[in-house]
Amino acid sequence: MLRNYIKIALRNLSRHKAYSVINVLGLAIGIASCLLLYIVVRYENSYDTFQPNYSRIMHVVTADKFPDGMVYNSGVPFPMADALRADYPSIKTGAIFASPGSQVTVLNSNKNDNKFIERNGLFYCEPQFFEVFQYNFLAGNAKVLAEPNTVLLSKDMAVKYFGDWKTAIGRLLRIDNALTLKVSAIIDNVPGHSDFPLKIVGSFAAMKTAAATYGYEPTWFGMTSNYQVFMLLPPGITQAAIETQLKQSNVKFYGAHAYTKRTHLLQPLSDIHFDTDFSNFGDHITSKSKLLTLTLIGVLIIVMACINFVNLSTAKAVTRSREVGVRKVLGSSRKQLFWQMMGETALMVFIATALALLIAALALPYIKNIMTIQETLSILRTDILLFVLAGIIVVTFLSGIYPSLILSGFTPALALKNKITSATVGGISLRRGLVITQFAISQVLIIGTIVAVSQMDFISKADLGFNKDAVLVLNANTDSAAISRQAAFKQRLLQLPGVQSVTFSSDVPQSDNDWQTNFSYDHRPDEKYSIDLKFADPDYFKTFGLRFLAGRPFALADTINEVVVNQTLLAKLHVAKPADAIGKQIRIGTAPWKNIVGVVQDFKTNSLRESVKPVFISTRKKYYSVTSVKLHSANVLQAPQAIQAEWNKFFPEYANTASFLDKSIENYYQQEGQLSLVYKIFAALAIFISCLGLYGLVSFMAVQKTKEVGIRKVLGAGVGHIIYLFSKEFTLLILAAFIVAAPVAYFLMHNWLENFVFRIDIGAGVFAAAILTSVIIAWLTVGFKAVKAAYVNPVKSLKSE
Repeated sequence: MLRNYIKIALRNLSRHKAYSVINVLGLAIGIASCLLLYIVVRYENSYDTFQPNYSRIMHVVTADKFPDGMVYNSGVPFPMADALRADYPSIKTGAIFASPGSQVTVLNSNKNDNKFIERNGLFYCEPQFFEVFQYNFLAGNAKVLAEPNTVLLSKDMAVKYFGDWKTAIGRLLRIDNALTLKVSAIIDNVPGHSDFPLKIVGSFAAMKTAAATYGYEPTWFGMTSNYQVFMLLPPGITQAAIETQLKQSNVKFYGAHAYTKRTHLLQPLSDIHFDTDFSNFGDHITSKSKLLTLTLIGVLIIVMACINFVNLSTAKAVTRSREVGVRKVLGSSRKQLFWQMMGETALMVFIATALALLIAALALPYIKNIMTIQETLSILRTDILLFVLAGIIVVTFLSGIYPSLILSGFTPALALKNKITSATVGGISLRRGLVITQFAISQVLIIGTIVAVSQMDFISKADLGFNKDAVLVLNANTDSAAISRQAAFKQRLLQLPGVQSVTFSSDVPQSDNDWQTNFSYDHRPDEKYSIDLKFADPDYFKTFGLRFLAGRPFALADTINEVVVNQTLLAKLHVAKPADAIGKQIRIGTAPWKNIVGVVQDFKTNSLRESVKPVFISTRKKYYSVTSVKLHSANVLQAPQAIQAEWNKFFPEYANTASFLDKSIENYYQQEGQLSLVYKIFAALAIFISCLGLYGLVSFMAVQKTKEVGIRKVLGAGVGHIIYLFSKEFTLLILAAFIVAAPVAYFLMHNWLENFVFRIDIGAGVFAAAILTSVIIAWLTVGFKAVKAAYVNPVKSLKSE
């Protein structure tokens, strides 16, 4: 029996080739899209799940409450780890300090030392950190970090520095020209799906001996997001219980200066990769809303593919009515016919799945590149194959159950007399509803694409309040010896062709490197919010084109006592006019008072997701780790090489990373760019699937209306009228779909835009473009078949009448 069903199913697929190709291709694209998105979502959800104690690891974070909102920090004050160990001796607690952008010099006795800038992956840890987190040691163990001047390497880094990890033990590394550390242990490479990319881990004790280099301040008032503390909660101890005790410990932690506005919370390890309020040590944070969007897109596309199948199968059912009638007369039960039809559907889904696996395998490298996934991904994994198997069952059920019920329910007498028509099979209203659903999904994706692309275009063209074009930025961890050579280096660079200006600073105007502190203005008590600190020389304003609303830059004669602020700071201080602030005094923390000599127009300090922060710009040479060079646009290709050559002459012991500022700013919006591209790709696929289904329905309609078209042509109907006959109904269905899609798309995209302080408005033009796109695509799809039908000689279509 089963063999007979398979033979009949293959015969039907072969007999109706166009119908079979449309159904198989639509299902294949839908399944492949769903599978690819599942792989991406699953990968993002797998971060750090390889840790044995994943569910019990907690991250201690900081939340400061200000009148204008909460300020979150992933870091804690430096004494926190010791305080927690004293208060909770039964709970394992470990600290880690990140040093991004550090210089690593491999000390070689017989040849030149190799220098590397490590963008991330360099940390300083207490040995207790490895009691909270578990890693595989290939040589040595975590106890070596209890000793001073030791470092452990990942296997890959040991190979990079020494050629063979087995020969790395006992070798020496110089870190940031401040610490010489001996390699004492090797760990296996940390998987790519981790927010703790441990590559080089020095002893925390060694870092403390270079306090000036790393900003180590062993007081409760020194805090940086680079220093983080983690706890391993024993079974039975809850997150809420520890948080309650932490709130009660504020007075003990901060003494007479108890921070009533500050609380320390616990963030589960499972939240670190997704919580956008806090940073992590990985290369990105993926919001839950983004993963939900990707999941929703995958579900919608597979639903569209199933709708195609149902629509075409029910429309095609009329051509199989006589077959069903004969089978029933010969004794087949409805149950047998139902499972025969379900078997045919399963066969088609199986073929589509095989094609989908091929499509997914070919597309996976491109999806990895779009989503910047470094880890090796494979379709041939047990969990993915189980997902595919489950998908076959679900798609077979969704696609096949309704057409199978319809076909198996035909009355033999009507079927054998050809009394069953396409108008009665499955119901016209249901088919129309499914088409509306398809196009509604397509239009939601089209509107989403238009909004996302428009927002990204707005970001790329937004006025940031400073000049970002043709600015080469050199980052390097320097010390006082290098700073003493900066003035001569600047003078030399200014002599190079195409160099317009040079400035040294702690940071560029827009970055993620927040350095915030409390402050006082005009000898008043401390203000109720923090201020963003930037340290720079007087040429900072010229190099970045910052516009003064009042006052001037620092005077070269007196840079120590002068500061420049931005207009947002004045707004928060309720100072009406920029000129009113000139001459007033301001100070950060308990530092000496300084005179405000200038007020600059607001510039974007962070990404456009956030509002502009109050800014304090002063001089402090020891923090000048960034060299920014403004170039003439005609020299952006040649000048960097000459600048690097001069750097090597002046600072031979320091490596640097060079990048153009405009490219660095683009990286802030990497996730939004990814989502925009994903929208484009899958909106195009959704439209293609809709067009496949539409083409199939119109093809079937053309066959059903062959005689009607012939009669109309005989009675004088032109080609345009025939095209109108085919297009009218689908145009109305698209308009109905738009009525459903527009509010849904507006709600979803308005919520997405809420992530940006600076954003576009969703105007009528967006919806007009979406409906116009849908109508044009549908007309092209329908029109092709309609024109073909219109040009058929009416003699051929009417000769049997």
